[in-house]
Amino acid sequence: MELKIPGIIMIVPTVLMAIYITVKTRTETVYYINLAILCWIAANSYWMICELTDNLHLKDYTIIGFVLGLIFTGIYYWKEWRFSKP
Repeated sequence: MELKIPGIIMIVPTVLMAIYITVKTRTETVYYINLAILCWIAANSYWMICELTDNLHLKDYTIIGFVLGLIFTGIYYWKEWRFSKP
């Protein structure tokens, strides 16, 4: 595990691209899915930073990002179901 710094550096463009895609689709129906993906990427990034810096006691907070992602996915499917009714 000698690649800690490159591993942490690669988080920045990944999160920035997820933010960019989410902002670009804010008026489309897939906005909530992209928001969920952004939450999951952020949670995974935080988890990875905790693992690489040996702060294992802090990685329990990643549940916030994962749960938010599930909530946003639920909102998306609820809206799709609600508007697809005849």
